[in-house]
Amino acid sequence: MSEVFDCEIQARMRDINLGGHVDSVEALRVLDEARLLFFRHARLSAGDERRGLLRDLPSGVTELVGAQRVDYHAEMRFVAFQPFLVRTWVSHIGRSSFSVSLELRVAPDHAPAIVAETSTVFWDTATGAAWPVSDAVRATLASYAGPPVTLRERPGR
Repeated sequence: MSEVFDCEIQARMRDINLGGHVDSVEALRVLDEARLLFFRHARLSAGDERRGLLRDLPSGVTELVGAQRVDYHAEMRFVAFQPFLVRTWVSHIGRSSFSVSLELRVAPDHAPAIVAETSTVFWDTATGAAWPVSDAVRATLASYAGPPVTLRERPGR
């Protein structure tokens, strides 16, 4: 695998439900926040002041979530001042879309509590149509390319 993006997302009291564990909806919020940091704000390589995986998108082109698969592998309990650890990388690059794989851990020495894959479509807001990936964007995406996470087989397949 080439590069990966690792980040910490601070756990919040509101993340827990009445059962005392992290609510599944809040876990998706954590994954979404990590994905957006990767796309828009992360410093990806030393010495490069440009930020975010999608730093080379032209004005008027945005990204839309097309699909998301999530597998929960372990219960996550809230621990004050202990952030969630999220690793993200690109697992597929298409003509006008790409997918990222994500792993969420509650501690560095733990197996992933959640694995997910999110497919994203580039959208040109001026034309109202999918935007074909440029060479510059494709090169940045490819520098973070790796295999997709292993998701459980869906029942009935």
